Amino acid sequence: MTQAMTRTAKAFCLTLALLGTATALGLARAQTKPIARQAPAVRDPDLIDEEGFKKLLDRYRGKALLINFWATWCEPCRDEYPMLNQLAKQYAPQGLHVIGISLDDDGEMILVRRFLAKNQPIFPNFRKRPGKEQEFINAVNRRWSGAIPASFFYASDGRQIGALVGEANRETYEAAIRSLLEKSKPASANAR
Repeated sequence: MTQAMTRTAKAFCLTLALLGTATALGLARAQTKPIARQAPAVRDPDLIDEEGFKKLLDRYRGKALLINFWATWCEPCRDEYPMLNQLAKQYAPQGLHVIGISLDDDGEMILVRRFLAKNQPIFPNFRKRPGKEQEFINAVNRRWSGAIPASFFYASDGRQIGALVGEANRETYEAAIRSLLEKSKPASANAR
């Protein structure tokens, strides 16, 4: 073997040895990396129909209630939802209760799960049972076309006192929430 060939063979063996060491170090580092935390498991929203919606209203009678209708395929809904979660946190101490109702279909459940896992809402979410769209819409508000995003505001006496249909900004929501909380105070507090 010539001297040049011997040097080339040694360099090749040295390169292989260095690559093997680097690979081994990389694997060792990869094994010591902490495992990324997964988002908490998200429970699928319970299905409700128009009767279930009426039962929700009865359950929250006596409380200031904001019900938001959303869907993962609705871009304004996706934009608005994190703000609603912040507002729910901010106004909960003052008595605001928020409920989300998804209008997504059965085939969109993976997207619903991801959406809820990403947003981690502090309020309960439900999903409209497929079918009987008009009956459901009428149970919410006979003048509502079903357009979303849509939020409906219920005073503590159970009356629907306002609605925001279409995308609304934070200031508009806060004004509606403050009005709802004011109208939901006990009569003695309003007289002062």
